[in-house]
Amino acid sequence: MIFDTHAHYDDEQFDKDRWELLGSMEEHGVSHVVNVGASISGSRDAVRFARLFPGKVFAAVGIHPEYTGQMREKTIVEMRDLSELEGVVAIGEIGLDYAQEPEDAGDRHRRRKLQQYWFERQLSLAREVKKPVMIHSRDAAEDTLQILTKHTETAVKEGSFRGGVMHCFSYSPEYAEEVVRQGYFLGIGGVLTFKNAKRLPEVVEKIPLEKLVVETDCPYLAPVPFRGKRNESSYLRYVIEKIAEIKEMSVEEVEAATEANAWRLIHGVLK
Repeated sequence: MIFDTHAHYDDEQFDKDRWELLGSMEEHGVSHVVNVGASISGSRDAVRFARLFPGKVFAAVGIHPEYTGQMREKTIVEMRDLSELEGVVAIGEIGLDYAQEPEDAGDRHRRRKLQQYWFERQLSLAREVKKPVMIHSRDAAEDTLQILTKHTETAVKEGSFRGGVMHCFSYSPEYAEEVVRQGYFLGIGGVLTFKNAKRLPEVVEKIPLEKLVVETDCPYLAPVPFRGKRNESSYLRYVIEKIAEIKEMSVEEVEAATEANAWRLIHGVLK
């Protein structure tokens, strides 16, 4: 069965058929979904979905870098409370996003520093509650790795390291090797099937299958042949087929391996 490790069924694009989709996952070959918070309201919704579909839908709670301007310490307090609830398996999605930045250098610097502060603050929370992390990184490779490395070293020393995943991985094979070396999975989604995808197929070829998980990021990034349309968990079969083609393995082998990897991810199992 397919395990979708990163979805956003709280998005308004699912308002008309959300419950039908979540309730019929198994009919479409999907065993489990992690609904990932991007805002505090999205994190609350993720927890609610996990409660409504126990054992099938899990939740991650976190604030996407796009929304860090809305964060306060009380946000961290609420995240901590949410993280302790049944079905919550990770802190995420958290990280850095330097795309579409302000033209003014001062505004750009302040925006980056704000994202970095709350990224580090949420990583600290992950260490406190001993949960894996789901990392968002866009056009911010160097700063992401620097902050993540510091978190990893601190967590290992404390005995609180539970790994995590670099969601929607988009960097080089060399970068991927370092992320994997530190104990993280790579999240592979619909971009792998795009004709203009260049580095991601190289990453999938180079990184061992046991370090890959599959994800939709739905409703975004639908794979070919649904590119440009609303994504959903059942479409992950096209991503799995592409991984199988690159790895020269059977679809069944890739499906079984990525499902097993997903369980290791959410349970914070590092080996």
